[in-house]
Amino acid sequence: MTRVYNFSAGPSQLPLEVLQKVQKELLEYGTSGQSVMEMSHRSQDFTDIIEACEQQLRMLMGIPDNYKVLFLQGGASLQFTMIPMNLLTKYKKAAVIHTGQWTKKAIKELKKIGGCEIIASSEDATFSYIPEVTSLPQDVDYVYICENNTIYGTKYKEVISTRDVPLVSDMSSCILSEPVDVEKYGLIFAGAQKNMGIAGLTVVIIREDLIQENDALPSMLSYHVAAGNDSMFNTPPTFAIYMLKQVLQWIADTYGSLEEMKKENEKKAALLYDFLDHSAMFKGTVRAQDRSLMNVPFVTSSAETDKKFIAEAKAHGFINLKGHRSVGGMRASMYNAMPLEGVEKLVAFMREFEKENL
Repeated sequence: MTRVYNFSAGPSQLPLEVLQKVQKELLEYGTSGQSVMEMSHRSQDFTDIIEACEQQLRMLMGIPDNYKVLFLQGGASLQFTMIPMNLLTKYKKAAVIHTGQWTKKAIKELKKIGGCEIIASSEDATFSYIPEVTSLPQDVDYVYICENNTIYGTKYKEVISTRDVPLVSDMSSCILSEPVDVEKYGLIFAGAQKNMGIAGLTVVIIREDLIQENDALPSMLSYHVAAGNDSMFNTPPTFAIYMLKQVLQWIADTYGSLEEMKKENEKKAALLYDFLDHSAMFKGTVRAQDRSLMNVPFVTSSAETDKKFIAEAKAHGFINLKGHRSVGGMRASMYNAMPLEGVEKLVAFMREFEKENL
């Protein structure tokens, strides 16, 4: 079997060790006589899985006791609706820092439910930087950010201070890549298919005081209902939760902590960014101080050369390097499971491509 280096923005490459363990357990989990995919979500076997998964996540991220961890469905995109439905309680308005496609989608859904105040935006430069917030309103129910922009490759390097206003963060493409001070946030959410496992699961970490009962909400869209039923109001995405448990265990066994995980991610990112900064052909597109460790967009001088590079890279085993359809160029997504070796080989290939095509 020959495995490629998958630089997809998501679903993304999984750790080989995790895939091998899951393969061994696929037909029978433990001594249960059945696969996790066949298991009742009400069984003790699955209860043990979901409880261990939550505890491992709490340990790695340092999640305080006054935060609930919810395992939900509908993708991170459903949170664009659930968040305002549940959190627009007093002012019926939220503030948003607009940094790209994913905040654009969140803004669209937010406006269907309540007020939206865009307090900063980097749209003027194709979202190639994190904008500075000069004025932070207090008459809003929350401040919303996308912590790491998957498409444009920007990343907040410091958590913005919102004082008494809850900070809500989409961490879909950076969760588990580095330590997080959870207490600085009111709500964190992330789709699992980038750094946490497979598609079908969304994790929500929410401060308990933000969970309010509202009988007017559909039950499936209520954090109060989800929390009150320990994520089991309906059948949860059982296999995706099992996969997250395996990924969390891999991080703990391989790196020990998110501090060490970040060091590994910094090594990978430094390799690629250093090459881009000195290349005569390839160029990064993000302001240096706002660069993401996870998603690195870059271009050559022409769309024709970009296309040739993507095709030749694929032939050499580097796949999914094409940039998002809205921006073009290339993008290398280097989530936790991308080994350092994969980035080293990609950079070596880029050097050779440059020599042959300049």
